[in-house]
Amino acid sequence: MSGGVAMAPASSGGDAGAAGWSRLQILVVLLCALINALDGMDVMIIAYVAPALASDWQVGVEALGVLFSAGLVGMMIGCILVAPFADIWGRRPTILLALVLMTIGALGCGLVGGLWSFALMRVVTGVGIGTLLASIAALVSEYAPAGRRSLAIGIFQAGYPVGAVLTGLVAILSIPTFGWQETMLGAGIISAVLIPVVWIFLPESVNFLETRQPAGALERINLLRGKLGRPALPHLAERPAASALPRMGDLLTQGRWRSTLTLWCATFLSFAVLYFITSWIPKLAVERGLDHGDAIWSGSIFNLGGVAGGLLIGWLAIRRPIGALIGLFFLACAALMILFTASLPLALLLCVACLLGMTLQGGFSGFYSLAAQVYPTSVRGAGIGWAVGIGRGGAVIGPMAGGLLLGAKLPLWLVFTCFAVPLCIAGVLAAITLRIGGNIIHD
Repeated sequence: MSGGVAMAPASSGGDAGAAGWSRLQILVVLLCALINALDGMDVMIIAYVAPALASDWQVGVEALGVLFSAGLVGMMIGCILVAPFADIWGRRPTILLALVLMTIGALGCGLVGGLWSFALMRVVTGVGIGTLLASIAALVSEYAPAGRRSLAIGIFQAGYPVGAVLTGLVAILSIPTFGWQETMLGAGIISAVLIPVVWIFLPESVNFLETRQPAGALERINLLRGKLGRPALPHLAERPAASALPRMGDLLTQGRWRSTLTLWCATFLSFAVLYFITSWIPKLAVERGLDHGDAIWSGSIFNLGGVAGGLLIGWLAIRRPIGALIGLFFLACAALMILFTASLPLALLLCVACLLGMTLQGGFSGFYSLAAQVYPTSVRGAGIGWAVGIGRGGAVIGPMAGGLLLGAKLPLWLVFTCFAVPLCIAGVLAAITLRIGGNIIHD
């Protein structure tokens, strides 16, 4: 641990509490964005290899549903049970653990020869993804300059759709040429290559070191403070003893229970809508009259819109409350969802798909910044992890509910309305989360 911090890259100028950006802060945000791109790769790759896997192993859609759900189950386990350890182990070692799990899972998926062993490897991958999300979000929020937290999180969140788009482009070529198993092995190799990069260059959170004060904390803190252009500390302030592991009760005490509950409800509803759109937009594009090639492009354009949306909401949050911005983005997305069902020319339909990605994924990315403002350093990893973990329940329900509604042959506008309404509710809940919960956290 202490040796890892010593290997952090040199930087100068700025600090985590000033408005300017130092080289270290820029490196942390960009490296976390790269790590987050792995999330987009590992989440979407199963959708791309599924048709070839089903043909190779002669399995039906029910079996594929098990594989899809296995990854989501793993994500919930990672978010709720493993991610809180980032508050006692540190952000950096927890991120490294997550990358190891993602590597094992991806390589395992490429090597196993049966459905259930593949599903088990997808659970392992999901645990890594769920652990990763909370840890990197906490680290980015703690390294962001004052007033730039939402922008930093928007940049790191843009990594997810970039990873999803690039994975799709590579899969189009690699699966027919090399096969789906080799494609999965390639994903595992990419994850493995990133592990030593993170080991060498990613520093620990200064906030975490000051809060937990592990062995050698003062030396590690002053090393990082020097690289942030801040003066060395002569000694560490006395800290009250911290519990061995943050508990769910820690998220509901000290006046945080209202904010926690509204945050959980908002993430649950928004996850349901996000995964409904992500899972079904190519199929829905076909329903709108597009051929299969154009339908694939609609999914890619949706994710490209997500890149722009994450950056846009982060930039706007420099001067506007992040909760209110999430609400505005979601209200705009709800209107676009209804517009998507109208009879539109191809070019306009693809533009609407891009705007859907911008508003839905952009608004969704704001939840990481919102959660970081609800919880202090001592429980931030657990707070973000539980919020995302609760939300993953919506991720499971959303695509299933969408399939049932579409299977019932309901009009497309009615199906989208059924999801637009909870999205508006999620926006309202996000807008009031900090208002009903007391002070905003600035540490």
